[in-house]
Amino acid sequence: MPDIPLELPHHTYRVTVAPGALEGLAGVVRGAVPSADRVVLVTDEGVEPHHGRTVAKALQEGGVDTAVAVIPVSEKKKTLGTVRNLYEIFLENKLERGHAVVTLGGGICCDVAGFAAGTYLRGVPVIQCPTTLLAMVDASVGGKTGVNVPQGKNLIGAFHQPAAVVCDPRVLETLPERELRCGLAECLKHGVIRDPTLFDWIGANAAAILGLDEAALVELIARNVKIKADVVVADEREAGERAHLNFGHTFAHAIEATAAFGTRFKHGEAVAIGMVAAARCAQRRGLCDAAVGDRIVAAVEAVGLPSRGDGLADDAILLKAMAMDKKVRDGRIRLVLPTRIGEVVIVDDADADQVAAAWAAVRRG
Repeated sequence: MPDIPLELPHHTYRVTVAPGALEGLAGVVRGAVPSADRVVLVTDEGVEPHHGRTVAKALQEGGVDTAVAVIPVSEKKKTLGTVRNLYEIFLENKLERGHAVVTLGGGICCDVAGFAAGTYLRGVPVIQCPTTLLAMVDASVGGKTGVNVPQGKNLIGAFHQPAAVVCDPRVLETLPERELRCGLAECLKHGVIRDPTLFDWIGANAAAILGLDEAALVELIARNVKIKADVVVADEREAGERAHLNFGHTFAHAIEATAAFGTRFKHGEAVAIGMVAAARCAQRRGLCDAAVGDRIVAAVEAVGLPSRGDGLADDAILLKAMAMDKKVRDGRIRLVLPTRIGEVVIVDDADADQVAAAWAAVRRG
């Protein structure tokens, strides 16, 4: 089964993609962090009833002393308050630098627990075990961690690369279909920024993916992790091309920030709308023709994601939210825009008319 390495200048780890991989998690912990005879397993309240006890038992039976911490699965609770609660649990369980944090959950869990691990004792190892498709292909790989504040999404955070990542497609059997579709937004994003064959493959295999065909899921996850890994290795700290991974996200984060973080749009749904908006902005600037945006619209709709949004905030409110994005430089909003499927560029001179045209293109009604 696929085993994808990330070889960074000061750190190397592997992403394992294999059905049943979580059954051997104790061995992964010992291999990645040999001194970790104790871990805190951080899971979320949606995952814990399905997989938390099974994974904790596998760790214990494999000789790893395991404490369990359950956090809320909510963008509203993706806060420093939740991180503070994790610190208390780490301290109560006498977690040391030679021990480890193991995450078991979706992107929120990966981000929050990863940030807590990266800042506790100035950094303890973290092993990411994502349970959503979105987290498998995006949040768990690359070392970005963080939490939200009222002014914006993920504005407080740190880079903290994991010691290992374990993607077990079988956990997706308990994932709601809406969440599975949301993960496909990040997969389509990878196709737009790097791989037109993957972009087309997702559309052709959408039924198998949504039907949880194991072979299709392994190929989907592995191909997407490889793209994410290649980009991260080339630019670990987002000095240049790693920003390409933000395609659609500046628009998406503005949607989320003005729609009460996750209460109306899931992250993947906002990304789908954001990708269409970015394509229409690129079209307005003459960077691509209408066919590029049309293909993105067709792809997101083919996997059951929205290409437009109901009740989006006014342009002025959305523009203000975009200006709070962490990618802003010298007051300029930086956008990742497609020139074709498989290639994007970064611009920082989009004017208000171009951005307004992009928002107009994704408003419903």
